[in-house]
Amino acid sequence: MAVMLAIGLWGLDRGGMWGDESVTFQVAQRTVPQIWRLLHDVDAVHGLYYLFMHAVLTVHPDEVVLRLPAVCAATVTAGLVAALGVRLAGPRAGLGAGVLYAITPMTGHYAQEGRSYALVAGGVAGATLLLLRAVEGAGARAWWGYGTAVALTCALHELAVPVLGAHALTLALLRVPRRVWSCWGRAAGAVALLLLPLVWVSQGQAGQVAWLVPPGWDRVERLARNFAPGPAGPVFWGALLLMAVGLRERRTAAVAVPLLLVPPGILMTVSQVRPLYHDRYVLYSLAGASLLVAAGAGRVGRALGRAGCDGPRVRVGKRWVGFGGGRVLVGGRPEGFGGRRVRFHGRRVRFGGRRMRVVVGVTGVLALTGTFLAQLPVYRQDRSAAHRPDNLAVVSALAVRRMRPGDPVLFLPSVGRLAALAYPMGFRRTRDIALRESAPRSGTLWGREATPGELRRRLASVDRVWVVAEAHVLNPRWSPADPVERTKLAVLRKEFTVREEHTRDGVVLRLHVRWQPGDELPGVPAGIPPGAATTARSPASRPAAQRAPRPRRVRW
Repeated sequence: MAVMLAIGLWGLDRGGMWGDESVTFQVAQRTVPQIWRLLHDVDAVHGLYYLFMHAVLTVHPDEVVLRLPAVCAATVTAGLVAALGVRLAGPRAGLGAGVLYAITPMTGHYAQEGRSYALVAGGVAGATLLLLRAVEGAGARAWWGYGTAVALTCALHELAVPVLGAHALTLALLRVPRRVWSCWGRAAGAVALLLLPLVWVSQGQAGQVAWLVPPGWDRVERLARNFAPGPAGPVFWGALLLMAVGLRERRTAAVAVPLLLVPPGILMTVSQVRPLYHDRYVLYSLAGASLLVAAGAGRVGRALGRAGCDGPRVRVGKRWVGFGGGRVLVGGRPEGFGGRRVRFHGRRVRFGGRRMRVVVGVTGVLALTGTFLAQLPVYRQDRSAAHRPDNLAVVSALAVRRMRPGDPVLFLPSVGRLAALAYPMGFRRTRDIALRESAPRSGTLWGREATPGELRRRLASVDRVWVVAEAHVLNPRWSPADPVERTKLAVLRKEFTVREEHTRDGVVLRLHVRWQPGDELPGVPAGIPPGAATTARSPASRPAAQRAPRPRRVRW
């Protein structure tokens, strides 16, 4: 837990939020009635998390505070994974599993993200530990605790539901009696009933994940590398080898293998029909990989300890007596002496493999340390805001430097308005020309925009407009389905020309000015607007004429 806490706090203030984090930040700062209204139309799957973060950000709305719950959850999860390892394979395996979980780059990535995935991973680890306690006969109270933990975890994110399938397979592999199956069935049934309203509402909001695609074998390989302490090289292959050895630890494998394979397998299978899979949705399965690797390392260590402690064998009468591994082997039957000194033929002999155990322990510590050091470049890169999908703080900083008071701003697509919601300082002096109703008042994530006709009238009243666009939007082949977005593109291409362009981290800030009849473009006859130029030229001259005046680029 100390290792995980240190990794989580290292570089926590990256200096910028990305899109999903900004959604958490601005939604959590709304009032409870406003959050409740939002959940009726969008993001119901994150409803409980938003309400929790509303209480957290009441203390201090800040980027570091936004990410602290994920850091704390990852720290607790590392401890729970260690506790699972102790219960399944002993203290050394538990310590190894917890540290492996903490130093895996995927864990550190989501430990520093203002989303619910680290909390869900902690809930699944806690529920799995409670399941083992219940199976071992802790009583009805343990089953109540197990059902509560699973219900809360699935309420944080409903795609944690496949963990019930993993737990069912664990019970089958452990060959538990019918009474245990009955108790687990009641707990799982109660969880399903409690989640039905959430599932019903979220089904109507499936458009939020329309950007997902059916996963192929490349996603399976990517997930395997994300679950390993190192995504490539000897660390990756060594982890796979230790996982294969860990399969021989029956009790550990019965818990770790279902947790590792069942949730990703279910989501990937369902996603072939209706895409629902992303690596972050199954972060909680990473605990299974850490447990298996630690179990395999423990088995190898015990084998080396036994091999290094084999002593001489002598014949006493008709029986052979051997020394090694902290035991005396009399006629093939082990008799434990626990490392005590005994007198044998007038000589004192120490039984026990303390020295070899120390060597194996030091080797394990060095292996974990070397694994972490080998991934330092990955950790450093991950703590840069540029490594995330986007950096909204950069957009706001560009707006402060380039925009004048009263300048109209057009976000293309409308999701780009998250930059203004997360960092309003940069857009405080500007005018959002397409916005009709703000996000909190409309019960949406980024507000309601004007109709296509109204937007045309608004743009007709201005001679210059700043456009905040994602890089892919500027591709001429991009054709949005939303009629408002199509209207934005059509008006800009037909009636405006680019005067300035500034690019930073995949976000483009452009100043568009209205085209005047006196403005002539290279290769275009005078008096023809930019949008109509392609229809006034022969196909042979079209490629050269399509190029608008080269905007002034500023590279940051």
